[in-house]
Amino acid sequence: MILNPATPVALLTILRASDVRPNIPPCLANNFYGIFGQQSVFKISDFACLDILPASVDEGSVVPLHLPEDGPQQLVWIQESSIDNSLRTPEYEAEVADFDAWLASEKRVAYLDGQSILSQGAEPSPPSLVYRNANSGIVAVADQDAADVLSTRLPRFWKALPIPASPVSCLPVPSAAVERVRDILVSLRFDALVAGIVNGISVEHMRKDIRYLTNEDGTSGILSRHSFHHGSRIAAEWLKTQFEDAGATCRFMQFLEGFAPNVVCRYDAKTESSNTVLISGHYDSRGSFGMERAPGGNDDGSGTISILNIARRIKQTGITFRSNVELVAFAGEEQGLLGSKAYARELRGKGANITLMIQADMLAYHAPEEPPQLGLPQFIGTPEVAQLVANVSAIYSPELTVGLTTACCSDHQSFHEQGYPATQVFERTGPIADPMYHNSGDLSDRPGYDLNQVRSISKVQFATLLHAAGFDLPEGVDLEDLERGD
Repeated sequence: MILNPATPVALLTILRASDVRPNIPPCLANNFYGIFGQQSVFKISDFACLDILPASVDEGSVVPLHLPEDGPQQLVWIQESSIDNSLRTPEYEAEVADFDAWLASEKRVAYLDGQSILSQGAEPSPPSLVYRNANSGIVAVADQDAADVLSTRLPRFWKALPIPASPVSCLPVPSAAVERVRDILVSLRFDALVAGIVNGISVEHMRKDIRYLTNEDGTSGILSRHSFHHGSRIAAEWLKTQFEDAGATCRFMQFLEGFAPNVVCRYDAKTESSNTVLISGHYDSRGSFGMERAPGGNDDGSGTISILNIARRIKQTGITFRSNVELVAFAGEEQGLLGSKAYARELRGKGANITLMIQADMLAYHAPEEPPQLGLPQFIGTPEVAQLVANVSAIYSPELTVGLTTACCSDHQSFHEQGYPATQVFERTGPIADPMYHNSGDLSDRPGYDLNQVRSISKVQFATLLHAAGFDLPEGVDLEDLERGD
């Protein structure tokens, strides 16, 4: 806890996300600012609120907040990802120490060539450290632009997530929505047609796609898919075209000035239905500090090619759905889930009926001497959706070892916060082990990049979609046709 002698204008209360329940007192519920790194942040001015915290809240931090009118006003949560000890090299620890020293200095936020197309105005005020513990912290910066740029200055395994200026809704997943997922769980059985459909996902198509997105094939010219970089616009246009060629109706969703758009694609239900099943990945990327190159082959090119090749298989088989299906490639994930937060808010504002949402983020790294794996979130998400995915994996991709991961959090969190059933699929049970995570060497042509594992997890994501949405084959098409690839 950081204490200053002046009277604080508010208290930042930081609690475990699992302690945010419907029965928390209104003084907390009405001052909820979001979930950051598995912790919930509240900003309260009624200090007596701390005296009526529920007994279930057994740990947390309270930080006096001082924001002078002429100083930094935008709060940013900074968080170290859950990483394997093998990644804690002396070089990395030096990066973290240098970053801490930079925060404590009088230097200004640096704008990096090639990473930013933000407006060039007056030099911003220096960042101010508000709170820090072993693997997270809160920094005050001048404004949203400075918050976006701060993400380019972080150590390689850290992320920056802007804390909103005003409270956000604290929406639990309704019991009726959870019960609907449980009904799918209870009815889940092996379906030979589902197996025939998902088994047709092509590793070779995935290889071509990822080599285009990383420019390993030399054809796209994409140097970076960072959300501020022009390469992300090339990627967005290409993805939209590919999804449309696969029979989807697509649109760009602009959400913040300067950012690449979300690519939102949809297959309408064959008959009238409000139910929607949504699967996604994020196509923006992040490279090594100070380098423009950000190929994002695994993070999250792998999740992007998963949903793209699901779309291709939908086209190839000619299946139609009994529920609406959306495939979304998000941008702004690396700057704090910004694209998915905007879309989840839009859907909530429209009263969208989301059966479930599954985000695919980092599917490709296969650590040496380990089996192919599927990691599901230990902390953030709907347990029933995670259990459904685990059960589907046992049926359609039994080669995967399934377990929980502490890696957190991707775009599924945005939907979880809006009260939608959601989970994530990830490449490993346990923490992140990919040595090229947030690195300019995140390419597909390297040791440990396993497209067969990507295909196995993609089959799970697709099979879960098919069971949740319901589907029909074209008239006259049967299992033998699927197995022949007709």
